[in-house]
Amino acid sequence: TLDLTCRKDPCFMKFSEMEKMANIQAEINEKKLKAEILHLEKETADIAHPFYLGKKCEILQDMNRHLEAILKEKRALRKRLIKPRSQDSLPIEATFHKYLVELLTEAVTFIEKLESHLQAVRSIPEIPNIMKDMGTALTKTEVLVMELEELAEQILKWRELQKEVIPLEPVASMQICVDISYALARVSLFIFVSI
Repeated sequence: TLDLTCRKDPCFMKFSEMEKMANIQAEINEKKLKAEILHLEKETADIAHPFYLGKKCEILQDMNRHLEAILKEKRALRKRLIKPRSQDSLPIEATFHKYLVELLTEAVTFIEKLESHLQAVRSIPEIPNIMKDMGTALTKTEVLVMELEELAEQILKWRELQKEVIPLEPVASMQICVDISYALARVSLFIFVSI
């Protein structure tokens, strides 16, 4: 009879087993959570750990000392770096970059032609003298053209007289006319160039 009273009821046995399983599952979840926390600490240790931060700080300080040494040697560089950029150049919006490129090409073209433009401007005071010289040259050319016309008439008259005295063949007379007109053209060109 004593054995019968000590015996547990099957529903209470399952309840205690379920309670043990729930406790074990809670421990497993707690261990998983701790493992995840340790894993996150390990991943962020490179960034936030004082050991790694100290190394990075030393590297930055070494680089800073190196740059300071360079700046001491290069005073002009130091002045340029200290000076604000807004005094050197104005910011240009991206929408205007296309127009800036066109403007720069026009500026380069203008600079290339600047010497010829300056010579043209310098020659402006001499224009009246040049015009006077051109007028004189034109008058001389007109006089020479009239003299050439008179000379051509005299040559034609002389040729007519020669035809009466010595009859020429038509081909030879044609060649003489071509030679005379060629000579007149060369003489007029020489006179014009010499003026």
